Amino acid sequence: MGALLDMEIETMKKRKLGNSNLEVSAIGLGCMGMSWSYGPAKDRQQMISLLRAAVERGVTFFDTAEVYGPLTNEELVGEALAPFRGKVVIATKFGWAPAPGDRERWSALNSRPEHIRQVVEGSLSRLRVDAIDLYYQHRVDPNVPIEDVAGSVKDLIQQGKVKHFGLSEAGAQTIRRAHAVQPVTALQSEYSLWFRRPEQEILPTLEELGIGFVPYSPLGKGFLTGKITPEAKFDSADFRSTLPRFRPENLDANQKMVALLNRFADEKKATAAQIALAWLLAKKPWIVPIPGTTKLDRLDENLGAADIELSAEEIGQIETAASQIEVQGARYPEQIEQMSYR
Repeated sequence: MGALLDMEIETMKKRKLGNSNLEVSAIGLGCMGMSWSYGPAKDRQQMISLLRAAVERGVTFFDTAEVYGPLTNEELVGEALAPFRGKVVIATKFGWAPAPGDRERWSALNSRPEHIRQVVEGSLSRLRVDAIDLYYQHRVDPNVPIEDVAGSVKDLIQQGKVKHFGLSEAGAQTIRRAHAVQPVTALQSEYSLWFRRPEQEILPTLEELGIGFVPYSPLGKGFLTGKITPEAKFDSADFRSTLPRFRPENLDANQKMVALLNRFADEKKATAAQIALAWLLAKKPWIVPIPGTTKLDRLDENLGAADIELSAEEIGQIETAASQIEVQGARYPEQIEQMSYR
């Protein structure tokens, strides 16, 4: 343990999430794929090593959730980051529960106040922390007024169990209503060059209210790296096998977006992934993307995006070119998409 604390930690550019005092590395690390969703769970010790390597490289912002696993991803993150308490920011999420009679599939939304009060204790224990740095509602629960959710998290903040409140995939009016009860530090929603819906209402709302933005899937669930071809086959445990956007015909049509990124990457002596992340970083100073990976070389590649400067002219060129590409395929099946922007 002492050796871990003594290791040389690099510094990375920092950003503050909105008007809050929550300062994090300019690029965070999404941890979901280490345990869940992108195929079978990865080797635990290898993932612990990867998480600690991220700290060594200056990453201070880590993203997990109760439902990832379920539960096992919080346990993994808690064990890996235990030596670095006070040096890193861990975000997790509540709002899912097993469906009635089914302990494995967490397919039911539940943000009732009594449920939030109950599940926060489990997350605190698994993460091995006294307080959760950033606690997101994972999806808006249409059966629970957002004011009640915000009030419950406000109580947890007053009790010292939570430091900051966040929302995920919420609509603009829901964000406003929640923020009026308990200031929202950050919104986490999907945002990348091939899903730009947040630009319509969400980004202006966040800027007005002083709320930070944490884009998940900033590399389009891996697609914008250029490593996924139309012939790609996904494991049945990989949720991309269920996504319309990842059907072979759509993967083929959407290669135009990768070609665009590669063109700018060649000019910058960078990679497609780095240009995709650099574009997000250039949009607003309060945007902090959280690309996920299970590989050290990909971690290094992603973090390299923080050092790439895109001029206003280059951003304009990228967006003009991207706007001429019609992305094919819905990002989620309809029943999942309906849970967003409520």
